[in-house]
Amino acid sequence: MSKKIYTFGDGKAQGDASMRNLLGGKGANLAEMNLLGMPVPPGFTITTEVCTEYTQYGRDQVVKDIKAEVESAIAHVEELTGKKFDDPKNPLLVSVRSGARASMPGMMDTVLNLGMNDATVASLAEKSGNPRFAWDSYRRFVQMYGDVVLGMKPKTKTEIDPFEAIIDAVKEEKGVKFDTDLSVDDLKELVKRFKAAVKEHTGKDFPDSAWEQLWGGICAVFDSWMNERAILYRRMNQIPEEWGTAVNVQAMVYGNMGNNSATGVAFSRDAATGENIFNGEYLINAQGEDVVAGIRTPQQITIEGSRRWAALQGISEEERASKYPALEESMPDCAAELIAIAKKLEAYFKDMQDMEFTIQDGKLWMLQTRNGKRTGAAMVKIAMDLLRAGEIDEKTALNRMEPQKLDELLHPVFDKAALKRAKVMAKGLPASPGAATGQIVFFADDAEAWAEKKMKVVLVRIETSPEDLRGMAVAQGILTMRGGMTSHAAVVARGMGKCCVSGAGEIKVDYEARTVEMGGTLYKEGDWISLNGSTGDVYDGQVPTVEPELDGDFGAIMNLAAKYTKTLVRTNADTPRDARQARNFGAQGIGLCRTEHMFFEGDRIKAVREMILASDVEGRRRALAKLLPMQRGDFEGIFEAMDGFGVTIRLLDPPLHEFVPHQTATQKELAEEMGITLAEVKAKVDALEEFNPMLGHRGCRLGITYPEITEMQTRAIIEAALAVKARGIDVHPEIMIPLVGSLKEIQNQANIINTTAAKVFEEKGESLPYLVGTMIEVPRAALVANQIAEVAEFFSFGTNDLTQMTFGFSRDDAPKFLKFYKEHGIIKTDPFEVLDQEGVGQLVEMGVKKGRATRPELKVGICGEHGGEPSSVKFCAKLGMNYVSCSPFRVPIARVAAAQAAIED
Repeated sequence: MSKKIYTFGDGKAQGDASMRNLLGGKGANLAEMNLLGMPVPPGFTITTEVCTEYTQYGRDQVVKDIKAEVESAIAHVEELTGKKFDDPKNPLLVSVRSGARASMPGMMDTVLNLGMNDATVASLAEKSGNPRFAWDSYRRFVQMYGDVVLGMKPKTKTEIDPFEAIIDAVKEEKGVKFDTDLSVDDLKELVKRFKAAVKEHTGKDFPDSAWEQLWGGICAVFDSWMNERAILYRRMNQIPEEWGTAVNVQAMVYGNMGNNSATGVAFSRDAATGENIFNGEYLINAQGEDVVAGIRTPQQITIEGSRRWAALQGISEEERASKYPALEESMPDCAAELIAIAKKLEAYFKDMQDMEFTIQDGKLWMLQTRNGKRTGAAMVKIAMDLLRAGEIDEKTALNRMEPQKLDELLHPVFDKAALKRAKVMAKGLPASPGAATGQIVFFADDAEAWAEKKMKVVLVRIETSPEDLRGMAVAQGILTMRGGMTSHAAVVARGMGKCCVSGAGEIKVDYEARTVEMGGTLYKEGDWISLNGSTGDVYDGQVPTVEPELDGDFGAIMNLAAKYTKTLVRTNADTPRDARQARNFGAQGIGLCRTEHMFFEGDRIKAVREMILASDVEGRRRALAKLLPMQRGDFEGIFEAMDGFGVTIRLLDPPLHEFVPHQTATQKELAEEMGITLAEVKAKVDALEEFNPMLGHRGCRLGITYPEITEMQTRAIIEAALAVKARGIDVHPEIMIPLVGSLKEIQNQANIINTTAAKVFEEKGESLPYLVGTMIEVPRAALVANQIAEVAEFFSFGTNDLTQMTFGFSRDDAPKFLKFYKEHGIIKTDPFEVLDQEGVGQLVEMGVKKGRATRPELKVGICGEHGGEPSSVKFCAKLGMNYVSCSPFRVPIARVAAAQAAIED
């Protein structure tokens, strides 16, 4: 039977940092900190494998399987602490915390002070000489256990936590403002009322047995692996369900023993900007969850940080030093020890550390360390700073990049001129950078509903909890009244790359009325505000944004990507502006230029409609002759922007009905311009209507039935290429035939292309090399790729349509059920966002192999949206594709993913 529990304490540990898959991140690092000789309360870790068994076999079986090992591990902690579990005279109290192998801040459950009952609270009061601390610990335990294990939660979204409601009532009765102002008798009254509420809610008395409490806590943590917010967080961060969570049981240390005790969270570097500045927050006379939950706004650890915070809040230096001193001022020895430990941990793990600590009666204890969540900008800066310092090598720096987080660096920022005119309504803490503008909503489900209607929202909360994750995910930004830089809102927002302003203490949020008061103005749900996550300012209305300026570290990471990658990154661009933008981001060519996008501009649409409605070939040719110079001009602009790189131009793809007018007024106009009757226009429009246009008369099928379209487009491409070549531009045209499913289809179209190109070369007395290829998007094309490659000189996989046809999903209709599919485990990811490697990917692999079997030098790429999704890019790189192509703003993401694939290879 495999070992299920690993102990640690007193400088020894059965595990270490390399065992995070088995012990979870928290358990592995607690073991490692012990081995490094750091002050860590003793305890033990129940492995992630037990969580998997718990999900499979249920509570009773797992408790039976691990009972003896848990009892033995508790005995180990008793020995190291000199205390006894479930003993009324000398009680050992423990914390029970989750810890998956990937950090999931706040998504799972924690219980502190476990082992307390009416007998142990009395001995704890006597032993500590501090009855207030004992009863405060007891009320916290009953509250946490009631919430986490017994399921005492608010019944509606406007209700507050049932325990908090009792606390508020008692504070009001006693005429006090803060929890810390409650007397021992008040705390006893709270415990009494809490227990009565538990009895009313569950029909049972609150459990007195420490062992019953322990099993309740352990099982609640395992249960929380499958709670709604944890499932959602895993889905958002691609964390597999089968990983499971470990459970960490540790002897309690207390930050709530009085003014010589504290609890806090620290970062070895700034998680928002990446600057090499130690920072963090603490609360005097509090317990760990108080800081992260954001219920009280904490104080800063360093004097420098404290002064910065005071400046943001408009607090004088005298008031700051007397009312809100830094830990360096209130407990200088503990602060110095903490900073030294942070340096040691960062040097050891070679990455920015996020640490939790408690100070009990003047002694520092470390409760956790992990690689800290950070913004995209901080991710790049920290990696490059560590590389320059010689702490990590180039490949490690590249592998530290989460490719999709680079997207944050490309987000718009507020226009500086507009900011000078904007009205600041409130000021909070700059918890996560960014520029957010949206309409106010107060609840996560409303944020989701509004976002589904394509509305931009800012989620405004008193404080966020893990239940708000859904709303945070879709909001442009988050504003909270309470909570510091290390609160749940701040940590999760930074991890998501969301703009967040926390701890804006002057605002007043009213959930019932759905209003927030700021700067003397009452804002209602739906009113517009803007947040500056870099300064903490909250502005009235909508503040305009501009494109960001990228710094040297971003360029340095892109240079590293270029050094290691074997797969080129092209862009999907239909205009010279998009092409230039993508080239600035390092795109090396265009993998998809959609010619039909050019047809909708200005007067062109009239010529296109004329061509479609023409009754004969001559009429079509006359209309196409009008389009020719327009198309030629477009292609010249794109060839110029991509000087030196290949440009793949897809011939007309959509069905013709997309270009014709469907409103009677526009049809009437068109009829007058063409000198035909309205009835004739209507008849032609009706004739173009298709039951299933996605599988209808489109792509190469149009070019085969109307060869003059292919002729005109080929002429425009070749004439444009010759024109820019004459101006000294290095041009590489690649003509792509869409929707090919058979050899005959590509032969037909390639013949027209080559004949037309030869005519243009003869007319101009000049020639240049060009390629003819196809888009592999029909499953049959992948199956007969060996035949198609007899003609095609390149393949570009159009994985959007290939996914539609392989799954039999319509991309427009699938969202109606794909969300349900994901929530119920039918599929892990949306196949239109992440390439389905098992199905669609097999067709892609087959197409590459068969194509290159016929034509070994065949150039192969991908141009669906998957070309900018990191795991799909890595799959393409492993298949030996020459390039991936994606939208301009995803080019940096694809470049880093391609480089990582080359490093992994």
